[in-house]
Amino acid sequence: MTFCLGLTGSIGMGKSTTAAMFAEEGCAVWDADAAVHRLYVPGGAAVEPLADILPDAIFGECVSRERLRDLIRDDPTVLPKVEAVVHPLVAEDRKNFLQQTDADIVVFDIPLLFETGAEATMDAVACVTVAPEIQRQRVLARPDMTEARFEAMLSKQMPDSEKRQRADYLIVTDTMHHAKQQVHDIVKKIRTEQQDA
Repeated sequence: MTFCLGLTGSIGMGKSTTAAMFAEEGCAVWDADAAVHRLYVPGGAAVEPLADILPDAIFGECVSRERLRDLIRDDPTVLPKVEAVVHPLVAEDRKNFLQQTDADIVVFDIPLLFETGAEATMDAVACVTVAPEIQRQRVLARPDMTEARFEAMLSKQMPDSEKRQRADYLIVTDTMHHAKQQVHDIVKKIRTEQQDA
C-alpha cells in the first residue's frame, strides 16, 4: 500500500530542497511545477486548449510562461480560465505517476496544495517553513526577483501560519542538517506505521 504524502510550503521555504531529501530516503517524488512544464512544451496537453482561449500566450508551439504571467497580471479574468484547463491536467499527471510507481511512500510536491484542495487526496501533509526574514532573504536573492513580485506571489498563497496549522508534519528548513533530520524522522515514522498496520 502506497502512502501519499503532500509536501507544501510558501515560496522560499525550501520545498524543492526538502523534496530532494525525501528522494534520498527512497521516496518517489512527483513535482507539480515539473508537471506544468510538461504540459506547456510543444505537444504538451495544455498547449492546444490554452491556444484556443489565450492565443497570445503561445510562442513557438509551446505555452510561454512569461507571456502567460503578463496576461494574468493585466487581466484578473485570465487566471481562472488557465486554472480550469491546467488543474485537471495536472491532477491526471499526478494520478498516472501514482499508478506507475511501486514506492512505499510517494511525496507530492505541490506549492498550492491547500489552495487547490489537493490535500483531500493525501494520507498526510508535510509543510516546510522558516522564519519570514529568512524566506524574504532567499526569495530576493533569486535572479529577476523584486520586492513587488515577491509580495504579489505571497498574496496569492495561503499564509504560512495557516498552512502550518493544517499540516500533519512541519519541516523547519533553517539549516540543511535540521531539515534532513526531520525528513528522516517523518519517513521512519510513516514506514513504522505502515508495517504495524
